Amino acid sequence: MSEDLTGRRLGHYRIDGVLGRGGMSVMYKATDVRLGRKVALKVIGEHLGEDAEFRERFVDEARNTSAIDHANVVPLYDFGEVDGLLYIAMRLVDGSDLASIIKNGPISPERTLSLLGQVAEALDTLHDRGLVHLDVKPANVLVTSRETSTEHVYLADFGLTRRGATGHRTRSGDFLGSPTYAAPEHLRGEPVDARTDAYSLACVLFACLTGRPPFQGKVPEVIQGHLNLDPPAVTGLVALPGAIDEVIRRGMAKDPKVRYLDCKALIGAARQALQHAPRREVPRPATAPPPPPQPQQYRPPQQQPQQPPQQPQQQGPGDFVRLRPPTPVGSSAFTSDKGSKRWLVPVLVGLIAIAAVVLVIVLVSSNGSNSGPQQNTTVPQIPVGEGSGTQTKPRATTPSTRRTLPSNLTVIPSAG
Repeated sequence: MSEDLTGRRLGHYRIDGVLGRGGMSVMYKATDVRLGRKVALKVIGEHLGEDAEFRERFVDEARNTSAIDHANVVPLYDFGEVDGLLYIAMRLVDGSDLASIIKNGPISPERTLSLLGQVAEALDTLHDRGLVHLDVKPANVLVTSRETSTEHVYLADFGLTRRGATGHRTRSGDFLGSPTYAAPEHLRGEPVDARTDAYSLACVLFACLTGRPPFQGKVPEVIQGHLNLDPPAVTGLVALPGAIDEVIRRGMAKDPKVRYLDCKALIGAARQALQHAPRREVPRPATAPPPPPQPQQYRPPQQQPQQPPQQPQQQGPGDFVRLRPPTPVGSSAFTSDKGSKRWLVPVLVGLIAIAAVVLVIVLVSSNGSNSGPQQNTTVPQIPVGEGSGTQTKPRATTPSTRRTLPSNLTVIPSAG
């Protein structure tokens, strides 16, 4: 279905935008103009609406969804046909889907068990009514935190849901659904039951813990993996307790008889296997452990060789606590015996230099005092002319060997 209905009216629904596209339908965000509420409107392709098989599947989906009254199943409001277009109106979940949450990597075991535990409750309720979902995958697990204080899950898209132990293929023999999370009997078109959904839930569990589906590659490679290969070990991809590998192996067993009887049993076994798993959002060893070693390798190793053995007890309890905060000013971590010798020598040299300068000043002053009485005499009077009877007063000058002539002395050049 390629035509975009955004901005148009479909019955009493005003289509506001596209939420997502699938092979057989488009999910729109719409407004019910009669009730004034937002809804998710699933519209089947016009060319498929003319196919009797798809019309039958459409009616089955509407009836199956409306018949399930469970807190973790998306409530259905309305369904019908307008201008040859089949539609289903359901609650608009304000949040994200699990596929978007895990696309950048795994989530913590604690969060995984919380979300998938709700999915297991919804699936087991579905199975008690004789229905099989047949399309359990992360994209059909809607997660919101707007309705409760914790994350709430809605299981969506019941388009492939079937009643009874019948395989699901089109009349032409084509497989409908996502092979990435499909059970072997579903892929082969064999009878299906609750254990078929439990297999798919085990695949989703693997994806949440590792950030990737069990089998990857092109569609034929993925199908061959589900049909013939054992699932990869979870512990080979992330650092988790080894018991989880056995839970995945049993949950994804090729023989349905070996699998867990229901979905709650699968999640219960996973919870027991992961009870000692570290509680962190991204449990990948490549990203979680590195933060602590980085500060230990940058600053403390340069100080540790110079610190005496008793220094750790002065800093605080434990190496990890001591390495993170900065060392207080005045701490002995900034000084050492070798450092003391470095600044002591300049200080001693400075003191000696100061003492030498003071000594020189004292000696010079003493010298000046002793020679003063001999040099500081009155200047001799030199008579010039007949009436020269005046004498110049001696000037008190600084001690000097140079004699100064009187100011009234007239020099007469000699003849010739």
